[in-house]
Amino acid sequence: MLVIKGSDVLLESGFERCDIGVSRAQTGAGVHLDPPADSAHMVLDAAGLLALPGAIDIHGDAFERQIMPRPNVRFDMNIALRDTDRQLAANGVTTAFHGLTWSWEPGFRGAESARIFVGAVESVRPHCLVDHRIHLRQETFNLDAEDEIIDWLQHGKIDMLAFNDHLTGTIKVRHRPEKIGDMMRRTGLSEEAFLALVDQCASREHEVAGSIRRLTIAAKAADVPTLSHDDLDIESRTRLREIGIGIAEFPVTNEVAQAASLAGDEIVFGAPNVLRGGSHTNCPSAAEMVRAGWCTILASDYYYPALAQAPFVLEAQSGIPLATGWGLVSANPARAAGLGDRGTIANGARGDIVLMRRNGLGSAEVVATICDGEIVFLSDYRLLKSA
Repeated sequence: MLVIKGSDVLLESGFERCDIGVSRAQTGAGVHLDPPADSAHMVLDAAGLLALPGAIDIHGDAFERQIMPRPNVRFDMNIALRDTDRQLAANGVTTAFHGLTWSWEPGFRGAESARIFVGAVESVRPHCLVDHRIHLRQETFNLDAEDEIIDWLQHGKIDMLAFNDHLTGTIKVRHRPEKIGDMMRRTGLSEEAFLALVDQCASREHEVAGSIRRLTIAAKAADVPTLSHDDLDIESRTRLREIGIGIAEFPVTNEVAQAASLAGDEIVFGAPNVLRGGSHTNCPSAAEMVRAGWCTILASDYYYPALAQAPFVLEAQSGIPLATGWGLVSANPARAAGLGDRGTIANGARGDIVLMRRNGLGSAEVVATICDGEIVFLSDYRLLKSA
């Protein structure tokens, strides 16, 4: 058993100075608070550090930069995922839901890429440092994928299912090359072919609502949580809630976020939004949403380091207690994802813990990450002692 000694530990009741024993869930109970002195095989001297539940990233797509760091410059997904795995561990993330977009577009977000990615996650998962899961972002006009996605749900290949609609926005800006340029280049299509595809997909709008309903039913049968992405108005969010989609991801107005909160939805905003002091797309401020009580979860979105830093920034700049802020990246996403074995430090919980050191600048550094009882990242080996 690894024993973490002398840290200030975030328990369900708040911070407390105590020792923590951790072991792999398959060989023991995971977390043991104040374990017997003779139970340690290895000791981490964590005096002066904070011990926090491992961060759970409910939506992160920064892995795309490892796969395609420049337009149409692609690398092997297995290599990209192994690199992503190390980034996650170094940033205190012990459970990661990769935001995989399967779109009506060909190319980087097309069907073949989605299939390869799912296979790559299955292939590398046994060799990874942290727990990798798939958050499939289904473009709602990607109608031909419905049967295959239902099959994936039935066979446990995906762990969350979100519904996006980027086609409607594309139609609105189709005559502005500066707006559709990146998307068009990502597909590898000419402008003429791309716009023809947009028109073809848009002609099937009458099929979208039925597809969403059927996929939601299949997800519920598979016990997979469902999310709506970029809710534009209260009415659309209400319709989706009524068919069982209980998580609102990145509502685009304060009013939608407030209505979702009043209805009891889980509400996700981006941790990079907190670090930057606002949205880069003129959407609601995540810090303001947290202060208002209209945000229950923070996600890394496109920048992994933001997840562990955001609670410290909220504490320094908004007066949000660290225990509350850390719940946005641990206990709350665990609840939304249905992961009852993690998100808190308690006897019997899975041994997912991150040790952090405040740096006096309103943020903190990750010193160690423990995933399922094993050290997967350690920045200072002088802290590691033999028992």
